[in-house]
Amino acid sequence: MVRRFRWSFRVISLTLLILVIAGVAVAYAGDPGGTATGGKDSYNAIFGGQSVKEAVGHLTVALNFVWVFLAAVLVFFMQAGFAMVETGFTRAKNASHVMMTNLTIFAIGALAYWAIGFGLMFGGASGIASLGGTAPLNGLFEIVKGWGIFGTKGFFLVGGTYDVGVFMLFLFQMVFMDTAATIPTGGLAERWKFSAFCIYGVFIAGLLYPIYGNWVWGGGWLASMGTNLGLGHGYIDWAGSSVIHAVGGITALAGAMVLGPRIGKFNKDGSANAMPGHHIPMAIVGTIILAFGWFGFNAGSTLAATDLRISVIAVNTMLAGAAGSIAAMLYVWKRFGKPDPSMTANGLLAGLVAITAPCAFVGPVSAVIIGSIAGVLVVFSVLFVERVLKVDDPVGAISVHGVCGIWGVIALGIFADGTYGAGYNGINTTVRGLLFGGSSQFFAQLIGAVTVIIYTFALAYGFFKLLDAIMGIRSSRADEIAGLDLPEMGMLAYPSFAVSSLDSVNGQEAVSAETDINTNEDR
Repeated sequence: MVRRFRWSFRVISLTLLILVIAGVAVAYAGDPGGTATGGKDSYNAIFGGQSVKEAVGHLTVALNFVWVFLAAVLVFFMQAGFAMVETGFTRAKNASHVMMTNLTIFAIGALAYWAIGFGLMFGGASGIASLGGTAPLNGLFEIVKGWGIFGTKGFFLVGGTYDVGVFMLFLFQMVFMDTAATIPTGGLAERWKFSAFCIYGVFIAGLLYPIYGNWVWGGGWLASMGTNLGLGHGYIDWAGSSVIHAVGGITALAGAMVLGPRIGKFNKDGSANAMPGHHIPMAIVGTIILAFGWFGFNAGSTLAATDLRISVIAVNTMLAGAAGSIAAMLYVWKRFGKPDPSMTANGLLAGLVAITAPCAFVGPVSAVIIGSIAGVLVVFSVLFVERVLKVDDPVGAISVHGVCGIWGVIALGIFADGTYGAGYNGINTTVRGLLFGGSSQFFAQLIGAVTVIIYTFALAYGFFKLLDAIMGIRSSRADEIAGLDLPEMGMLAYPSFAVSSLDSVNGQEAVSAETDINTNEDR
């Protein structure tokens, strides 16, 4: 027994000794300090016969690819933020319906943008050097030389556009489109048919958003006003205050006007009733998610990790959002006696929307001013839309995105300080706003702002009116009173407790289907 034990001990000891020796040999054979990794052998394995210049170019584009991909992921995560904000600011009986629109707009929009929208928007935007050139996108349709209105390449991402650079641009721009498309889902919440919503998703992703986007980012006529008319650098919108947010907010305005207010929102004398959201904590968490994703939104729009302006853009984004939130909170607190979490959240989003256009061209003091003005502006706008226009916007989408988006592009024309932007839209000088000697840039911004208002409202209003005439876009009165979750989705968001079909409005129960306290006729 003792001999057997000694023999086993010797075997185990010998085995351990061999493993130790092997481990030391392996350790010394490797490169634990990293000093040898990436040498000549690695270079040859990765780049083959490429020259050093070719290899550096490849690595630079690869780094930019990774940066743009990470930024796109951040922007995509904003969809969760929008879903939570909109659902939290609406009533419990519609929670599944609102969540479903926020989920489905991504799927519908992605396919429509892949098939049609991307080609119309970027089909003529060749030469994006940071992503390898994207040369296959060289099909800009121009009404006259230099005045493009839509692209003609890139549909379905086939043929010559089956290209890594084009695909990376598509991915980043697709999630931007998704942001614009999801904004109206909050402004039209709680009373539109899901079937009508689905058709709307194809319309905004495939036509409305891409056309204006081409004019600004795809080499179209607004971007060319600098080279064609000498108006600064042409119209500039760095990351989408107008292309994304104003388009979404104005579309929400047009849709809400055609759709009409929710039952019980307005009394016969025109006064408005409060219809509080059911889950303010959810909305606040959604707001924080949106603020987090906004760093990808704005800083990612460099389309290059090698553009060190990223730091300025990120800090300006943070400061403007914070300033907007505090400004809204203090103004509401002073005016109504309470700080109001929902308006404080919308103030944060208003500041972020406003800084989205000028974030790359202004300094931190200007960012705080821009965000602060947006924070106060959004409160004024919410009250104006409800009390003067008599438009029902459950989440404030028209004000946050539409009004503050317009303010953002105008702010660029005022506060751009001339420290960045050389080469933007083909103009060699840096971008300067009105306060820094750039009056022509200010006028270019005004032209772009007026254009997005007229174009978006006219096209969106016409679309919603036509769709309403064809199929009706509003849910039935009985479904709206009961809540859209069961009638349209077939399931409640909160099945563990009953959701009453009679909602509280300022302490009063909503009326039955036979009594109409709403000035809007039953659709």
